[in-house]
Amino acid sequence: MMSTTVDGVRICPTTGNQYYTPIVPDSSKPVVGMHFQSIDSAFNFYKKYAKLSGFEGRKHTQSSKNGVVIRKYFVCAKEGSATSCAVDTVNDSVGADKKLNDRRRRPSKRTGCKAHIRLSLTPQNTYRISHVFEEHNHSFVDEEDYHLLASSRKLTFTEEQLLSDFSEMNIGPVRAFNLMRKIRGGFDKVGVTSTDCKNFKRDINLFIGEFDVDMAVQRLMKKKLYLPNFSCEFYCDEKGALAGLFWADEEMKLNYEVFGDVMSFDATFRTNRYDLVFVPFTGIDNHHHNVTFAGSLLASETAESYKWLLQSFLKAFGVAPKVVVTDQDAAMKIAIRDVFPDTRHRLCMWHIMIKVSEKVGTELSQDEVFKEDICDVVWTDALEPAQFETQWCDLMIKYNLTSNSWLSDMYNLRSDWIPAYYRHEHMSGLMRTTSRSESENHFFGQLTNTKLSLVEFLSHFDTAMESQRFKRSKRDHDTRYTQPRMKTNYELELEAAKIYTRGIFFDVQEEIRLACKNCMCRREEEVGDSIKFYILQVNLPGLHEVLFTPKDMVIKCSCNRYEQYGLLCRHAFCVLRLCGIKEFPKKYVMGRWTRDVVPKKTKVSTFDQNAAGNQVERASSIVREIMTATEHIVNRLVTNIDLLSSYRDQVIESKLKVDSADLPAESFDKNSRLANILHVDQPCSSSSAATILPPSGIRNKGCGSNKRLKSFREVSSSRISKKTKTRGCLICGGHGHNSRTCKMKTTVADSQKRR
Repeated sequence: MMSTTVDGVRICPTTGNQYYTPIVPDSSKPVVGMHFQSIDSAFNFYKKYAKLSGFEGRKHTQSSKNGVVIRKYFVCAKEGSATSCAVDTVNDSVGADKKLNDRRRRPSKRTGCKAHIRLSLTPQNTYRISHVFEEHNHSFVDEEDYHLLASSRKLTFTEEQLLSDFSEMNIGPVRAFNLMRKIRGGFDKVGVTSTDCKNFKRDINLFIGEFDVDMAVQRLMKKKLYLPNFSCEFYCDEKGALAGLFWADEEMKLNYEVFGDVMSFDATFRTNRYDLVFVPFTGIDNHHHNVTFAGSLLASETAESYKWLLQSFLKAFGVAPKVVVTDQDAAMKIAIRDVFPDTRHRLCMWHIMIKVSEKVGTELSQDEVFKEDICDVVWTDALEPAQFETQWCDLMIKYNLTSNSWLSDMYNLRSDWIPAYYRHEHMSGLMRTTSRSESENHFFGQLTNTKLSLVEFLSHFDTAMESQRFKRSKRDHDTRYTQPRMKTNYELELEAAKIYTRGIFFDVQEEIRLACKNCMCRREEEVGDSIKFYILQVNLPGLHEVLFTPKDMVIKCSCNRYEQYGLLCRHAFCVLRLCGIKEFPKKYVMGRWTRDVVPKKTKVSTFDQNAAGNQVERASSIVREIMTATEHIVNRLVTNIDLLSSYRDQVIESKLKVDSADLPAESFDKNSRLANILHVDQPCSSSSAATILPPSGIRNKGCGSNKRLKSFREVSSSRISKKTKTRGCLICGGHGHNSRTCKMKTTVADSQKRR
């Protein structure tokens, strides 16, 4: 009985089995006698044939002679049979169910398909198809489902780069996949699944392995070697594990030269997988925004660790800051005292004031009048030390807090955190709290997470610095190329707009506006060569004394605003206006607030770990250029459908030419690609051991498993929550209500009434 074939499907008359033969153009079919230059080029041809047909191809067995492959088989992916997962239930009846349940429920695609081709080596060292068997024992995949096959789901070079870029923005693989799906217009256009994206992250972790710290330190040390003015220091503990890492680049040092008069640093946690403490050094730039001076990682928060850190900072920058603001960490205090002996160390006001509510008791913590009274005494910079001490004592007596030991301790430390004790110091009002560090920590926290390796953390840090510097460049641009609207007709306002950055000008502009609208001179008197003005501000009590010497253009106000912030006050501007001064006093233009205080570099120094002679990096650069140019062309042609269609046809034609070209299957080694993505060198060998070990067993204040002392409020709230969770209803045993409000009680009562 003859078998019949219809549309490529043959039915066996004896068994009834169906066999399928691909229907594709003759030019795409493998034919005996076809020649290829290499096995890879032959396999590329076979994969294209498989895709057109609707099945997957894979490499199979081969024969070699003297190290040269003389015979190679390509088969259907459904070749072979499924691996048996049977369990001996007779001899192991107890563990049979467990073994079956423990196995992954992963179905097999093997059907014993016999379709294949055979390559044979020719005397000319090419490969010739010597045998072809086209018939499959399974149906083919529909064209719309082909992207779901494993052979089609492979991350491309550009997709790996894109996932890496997303990762540096703290976007995980699943979210990155969803973004790619939206950008390309559908799941089938991506070519991979979310699992493939997660597996790429897995491959990165496997590539890093135990060499994480080695790679991170080597990356920074190579920057120190090749980049101008780059600093990097590290040290290890007695076990050879990383204990501290510090780094700062050239631009950070330029910023510190100008803005390093006041600095804050504070530890932040949960930024990497080792629980290393991240300690950025933060200042304030000429736009009154945060600027990072350096970054560091510490394994412990001891005084010795902070001493090493500050010594590394001093070695890199050469000079200590005039003022340092930190929280009440005792280790930081000891380190600053020993390493920065001439630096004024101030405690963060916010960290102290936030504890007031829990230290004064429940009644006062809810008293709004008390909160206003203590803030009026603590936060103001208008009081002299003697005035503060008097008002503080009056406040303690008024609210019966004279016996409060915590408030007494804070009073004894008053010279370290109360503005009255440093109001006459230069730039003392610039930074009173570590809120700058807190916001900086939040900024970095958006780009880090607890699963990051150190290599990835450094990439995320670089991304954060790029963002910070771009925003500053944008503010510089807005300052140079925009003109603010004037609010008065006073000449100094227009001149100030040309001197200061835009954000600082708005502050000065408001002082000038108030000087013109709300300030007046009540009286004046001559004091030698100077004139003393008594300035009154409308709706505010008291007079401010302004001493002005017209000959030397020296002006000083009793409010000390210039001394504290480096900017003239409204009272001074009022006097200058009354005296007819139409040119901004140059001696009162502090350089740190001006437009071009930081010298503009002609070219930003950059360094890439693999830049020298690395084809992967060069390919990445060319890819970016192509994508940028393509996007530019599309944006120019998007309004002209005819030209846009013509360009599309050119791109498709180029795509077909590339597909038909004889290119190698793998363009770059996988490890080379991963090393380029991470900007590190590959490990010397898989068998070599890491020279710097990753830290382990770290238990700092921010460690999730580390116990700490809780405040009275936290203890009380936790007790209440525990009672709420454990106490159940006496009627139904449920939670969230009691026996009086139980619905079951109402139901029982109604039934009793009906009886």
